[in-house]
Amino acid sequence: MRFAAPLFAAISLALAAPLAAQAPDPALEQVLADPRRDADRVRDSFRHPAETLAFFDVRPGMTVVDFMPAGGWFSRVLIPYLGEGGTYVGLNPTIPESATGFQANMRGYAETLPVQAQEWVGDTGARVVGANSATVPDELAGTADRFLIFREMHNIRRLGWLHETLVTARKLLKDDGLLGIEQHRAAAGQPASYVLGDNGYQREEDIISLLSAYGFELEGRSEINANPADPANWPDGVWSLPPSFRGAPEGSEERTRRAAIGESDRMTLLFRKRP
Repeated sequence: MRFAAPLFAAISLALAAPLAAQAPDPALEQVLADPRRDADRVRDSFRHPAETLAFFDVRPGMTVVDFMPAGGWFSRVLIPYLGEGGTYVGLNPTIPESATGFQANMRGYAETLPVQAQEWVGDTGARVVGANSATVPDELAGTADRFLIFREMHNIRRLGWLHETLVTARKLLKDDGLLGIEQHRAAAGQPASYVLGDNGYQREEDIISLLSAYGFELEGRSEINANPADPANWPDGVWSLPPSFRGAPEGSEERTRRAAIGESDRMTLLFRKRP
């Protein structure tokens, strides 16, 4: 989606201008430099954690919901950065008993996430709460400052989690709270058949419209995680690029070519919860 120039400028400046004036947060820089992130740091040049969290206006002491933390890449940043006064909520969708594969591994999050978090970051940082959407503690309702979704909107759509996830986001967020999305972005003109989820990419205008339908108003958009070298039309989807390299064997010229492209082109969007 491309807004008319004056409207685009107004939306972008509404949030991006104040954030651009902020100096790098030394506390976040210290977290990003922690040796426990040595294996993660190779992705920093593609995922821009400092800039992304600044754009989402995440600050120590907040309550932040991280949807589908998976292997904990952002958990290992957020938990120590939010600090002792903060709360980190790792939220997974409700998983039916019949589910298999990676979905089955997301059950029982209330018990497993705190243990994982201690392995990731030790005893430091925010209080850690794990939950599935159907088991979110009632006392968390209306307490979240931020609800973050990193590269999961395609799964949310293709696996039928959209309504549950966005209703849960509204339940957890404070009035006027912010929802941040980083998502693989489809090339302009891609048909709906390509972007329903199975290829990983989504059209920016679709995401904005879906969030609007659930009462989230676009507050800002950023090109922090853009990659114009990604054609974003791979037959095998976003997993054709690093770190997956689907269809490009180790040592092949094609793998080298894709490595030079880097990770996917991504939209970075910020929405505000409205009544």
